[in-house]
Amino acid sequence: MADGEMLAGGCLCGAIRYRLNGPLLFVSQCCCRDCQKATGTGHTTICGIERKDVILDGEPATFTNAGDTGGDVTRHFCGTCGGRLFTSGTLPGSVVMIQAGSLDTPDAVTPESVIYHKDAVAWDRFDPALPVFEEMSPRANHPALRSLKAQADAL
Repeated sequence: MADGEMLAGGCLCGAIRYRLNGPLLFVSQCCCRDCQKATGTGHTTICGIERKDVILDGEPATFTNAGDTGGDVTRHFCGTCGGRLFTSGTLPGSVVMIQAGSLDTPDAVTPESVIYHKDAVAWDRFDPALPVFEEMSPRANHPALRSLKAQADAL
């Protein structure tokens, strides 16, 4: 996402809309079992952004479960059409993961990495030029994500 560009998206029925008003921290294809179960496919593409930079119109329903790293993972979706919007959680803290497929223009983002490749299914395919990480990729250049790593290391 270019500086000054604002991305928007929402659910399938249009009851919930959002605007992203800040820089994306990362765009990854996540292969964890949790994402596979939540999407019904091999991976999901997520865009990390500070929660404060998400302007939400409408109230999503939520479902919370324990994630692979031990923290809570909360999925935010439309209670009417079931369209997935974003994921938040204990360990990402102030960072939420927007579902790239819920963007009005999903081609505006490009995956930068593949994460949780240890859980990837054999039939799923990825751009061979992308860096692949067996679990979470190192993202130490952002203060919110440095804090995340410190929290995870403390567990």
